[in-house]
Amino acid sequence: MDVTVHLAQDPEADALLGRSPLAALVGMLLDQQIPMEWAFKGPRTIADRLGADDLDAHEIAARDPESFAALLSDKPAVHRYPGSMAKRIQQLCQYLVDHYDGDAEGVWRGVDDGHELLRRLEELPGFGKQKAQIFLALLGKQLGVTPRGWREAAGSYGEPRSHRSVADITGPESLAKVRAFKQEMKAAAKTAKATKTAKATTATTAKTAKTAKKP
Repeated sequence: MDVTVHLAQDPEADALLGRSPLAALVGMLLDQQIPMEWAFKGPRTIADRLGADDLDAHEIAARDPESFAALLSDKPAVHRYPGSMAKRIQQLCQYLVDHYDGDAEGVWRGVDDGHELLRRLEELPGFGKQKAQIFLALLGKQLGVTPRGWREAAGSYGEPRSHRSVADITGPESLAKVRAFKQEMKAAAKTAKATKTAKATTATTAKTAKTAKKP
């Protein structure tokens, strides 16, 4: 894997993501509850603090959990919740050691069916269906991994010329579009929740009033 990406909006961090399958997986794992570029800068920060040019699944899985958590917690912290994310990263690395001999690229190397690749990604610790679909879309759109049916397996995230996720970030402009889309989705979800709550309150009030009228 040797591609140019602009996920972290930082040259050194993006260079690592473009050549290291494990760094890309770890960045995807970190991409929750913090800005996307912060998440994808994380692998470079971790590598620097380990004094390495790349991440190694065997080394990370074998590290003392407390010391690894402390490494992620040092200022600036790698994540808003460095302790829990340190645990998840070690779980991911241990899974890769157990199932792929520590070779992150083995998750998708030689896989010729998009749905099979999605299944493999969903099996990774910390990867639910949505995260797996987004990473599959990233593989197909930017990392040159395009097994048969990958767009369909990635769902809406695989759609061309969309701006739904990190898979569509190629620079500052697309990052702004993806962030705007996410904000729209959050606003829509908030409105839907408020509407549902209002309807439930109205129904409860009506039921209470009806009960009160009974002799």
